[in-house]
Amino acid sequence: MTGTRDAVMDVVGAGGDERLAPRSLARRLLGRPELGAVVGAAAVFLFFSVVADSFLRASSMGTVLYASSTIGIMAVPVALLMIGGEFDLSAGVMVTSSALTSSMFSYQMTANTWVGVGVSLLVTLALGAFNGIMLVRTKLPSFIITLGTFLMLTGLNLGLTNLISGTVATKSIGDMQGFPTCRDLFASHWTIGPIDLQVTILWWLGLVAVATWVLLRTRAGNWIFAAGGNADAARAVGVPVARTKIGLYVAVAFCAWISGQHLLFAFDVVQSGEGVGNEFLYIIAAVIGGCLMTGGYGSAIGSAVGAFIFGMASKGIVYAQWNADWFQFFLGAMLLLATLLNAWVRRRAEASK
Repeated sequence: MTGTRDAVMDVVGAGGDERLAPRSLARRLLGRPELGAVVGAAAVFLFFSVVADSFLRASSMGTVLYASSTIGIMAVPVALLMIGGEFDLSAGVMVTSSALTSSMFSYQMTANTWVGVGVSLLVTLALGAFNGIMLVRTKLPSFIITLGTFLMLTGLNLGLTNLISGTVATKSIGDMQGFPTCRDLFASHWTIGPIDLQVTILWWLGLVAVATWVLLRTRAGNWIFAAGGNADAARAVGVPVARTKIGLYVAVAFCAWISGQHLLFAFDVVQSGEGVGNEFLYIIAAVIGGCLMTGGYGSAIGSAVGAFIFGMASKGIVYAQWNADWFQFFLGAMLLLATLLNAWVRRRAEASK
């Protein structure tokens, strides 16, 4: 494995070598993709701590973490996909497709809700595999492939739900067998003192831990960095670029399934038009967390910090009693500032080699 890492990183460029060469603590910190996001998160936290008195309450932190986790679960695989050099514009509606599949299959077939959950997993993974296979077979940009999937899924979500249910929302499955145990896995919560914590926080942190381990401790992580940094060079030294990219799209689909099941079992019914536009939030969280739009650079931890910034901003504006219309402005400003800060940090890291 070490030989593969060295060979791939020698071909791809100096970006891989800096993960292996011994460096001082300061240089290692400068080389971390998430450094700019951590600085930005600290600034956002201090800002809302000053302008919103209720922001620092323990109960508020539970709400912030929940908002962060709903974005963060999807930001993790989207970050890995971006490190691998690709995008997925269908990720937002795929979450809704997963929830709709689970709900309608369970209701229409009068099956145990776990059967619907299983069918939804298979369908959602197939959608991810479709994106990946279309990408490697057609050689079209991922923007075009996943934009097409986004439009098709948006139409299917609305059309099939209306055709089967007669409305734009699914029927309630709250009284079906298996619903309580499904809810325990995907939408439960518990209280620690004044803090109400949702199970999605555990899903989020678990996914960040697994993704970080994959990126930094496995051969697959080397392949992801190599495929995003220079796919042709990586392919020349034996990296299975096509298989790696298909796997990344399947990973996005798997997390979309998790998010979709939470959406269903937290609210019992699903609106078929949900999810449109959320793909941009996932990408924004990954970019704020240090992922480059050109691929080959980033981290799962950075995506988590980016999602946390999103959670603080979305709820901090509410606690500050501002007009919610300002949220989009604040999010856009954070995206630009974080991108500039990340670029500055990377230049400093390269200059200090």
